[in-house]
Amino acid sequence: MTSAEKISRLCALRNHGSKFGIDRMRLLAKAIGSPQTAFPLIHVAGTNGKGSSSAMLDGVLRAHGLRNGLYTSPHLLKLGERIRVNGVPLSDQTICDEAEKLYAAANAFGKPGDEDFPSFFELMTAMAFLRFARERCASAVIETGLGGRLDATNIVVPEVSVITSIGTDHTEFLGNSLAEIAREKAGIIKDGVPVVIGLLPEEAETEIRAVARTRRAPVFSVREIFCKGKADTNCFPKTNLFGEHQRGNAATAILAAKIFFEKTGKTFDEQKARNALLKIDWRARWEKITLADGRTLILDVAHNAEGAAAIDRSLATLFEKTGTRPQIITGVLGAERAKPLIAVFAKYAAAIHFVRPDQERACTFEEMEQCLPPDFKAPVFRTSVSALFPRPNECAIATPDGETVVVAGSCYLAGEVLAALSGTGTDSALQDKILPRT
Repeated sequence: MTSAEKISRLCALRNHGSKFGIDRMRLLAKAIGSPQTAFPLIHVAGTNGKGSSSAMLDGVLRAHGLRNGLYTSPHLLKLGERIRVNGVPLSDQTICDEAEKLYAAANAFGKPGDEDFPSFFELMTAMAFLRFARERCASAVIETGLGGRLDATNIVVPEVSVITSIGTDHTEFLGNSLAEIAREKAGIIKDGVPVVIGLLPEEAETEIRAVARTRRAPVFSVREIFCKGKADTNCFPKTNLFGEHQRGNAATAILAAKIFFEKTGKTFDEQKARNALLKIDWRARWEKITLADGRTLILDVAHNAEGAAAIDRSLATLFEKTGTRPQIITGVLGAERAKPLIAVFAKYAAAIHFVRPDQERACTFEEMEQCLPPDFKAPVFRTSVSALFPRPNECAIATPDGETVVVAGSCYLAGEVLAALSGTGTDSALQDKILPRT
């Protein structure tokens, strides 16, 4: 079996779904020697910003000379992006080698598809823990997948817990109100472990503080510490990632890193940390790509209501700077997410190009078109990634007025566009299928 076939077999596990709960993960971790206890770590949850904040934390820790492990999801192109040691993604061969060892342990719980057999995300989480332990990482940053309380990563006991933001997403699994979603995210809070919170809605912050009190976990708020209670992002550290929301993520990362260093008895250099924030490489976060003909394409993974608010500000800035309306390419997973995003896109677009990401939860063309405001008059197209990006580093959309092309709406869409632009394929599974809660 080739490496590609082995990775496809691993990715195929996603078809059996992601079942909520951490009992299977605990059993699997025990079977492989509980590697998650071998290094001090920071555990990161949140509706948005957790990936960017995790990347920033990774940069800050490595800038201090620590050999750091970073676990995030989903990936955009290659599966190894999820697991990085000192900034280097796992190779296909390493993934295959580790997967074989994990299968041997997992087979004790049944076979793929059985209730007790680990899911794709659980195996990837276990793989991250194993690699970080074997690579003798001095620290690690672990990002949750979905929620927090019942997420597979929640078997860890961190030095610091982080909740970056709370917004309405995955409501069918996490709850219909900000308070309910906040309680699920607050499930990562451990007894006595400090909690860093980003700029949260008041309703969500109240719930998180209540959970923290019951667990005697001190809470550190970026709003209180950086801005003395205000929400002015000018108070926050600068970062090379574009957008006001990224400065909030930068503040969250700085504060979490400072507490982590205090907890682990290491010296924290804030200037070194701030310098590291100016060198973060995290793809598809308002990422500017120069096409073969010199035009600019911007790629962003804004995909829900909270992301819509952030990209609204970014598009406004773009319009002010260029004086032209962008051509917007979008494809979204779920009508609940599509409505606020498409409403924002309609405010700025010279034209909207709807595509359907290759994912079973992708909105239909009809669903996306129904999200357009009644008074939207610009052209609307139904198309595909292959039609829009027929050759590497080329885009088929004509921009006679010098319009920028903006791609936003789904991580799946971002991955497909990056693959088309680079002329390479993308590993098939971005995340487990999510099954209804039982």
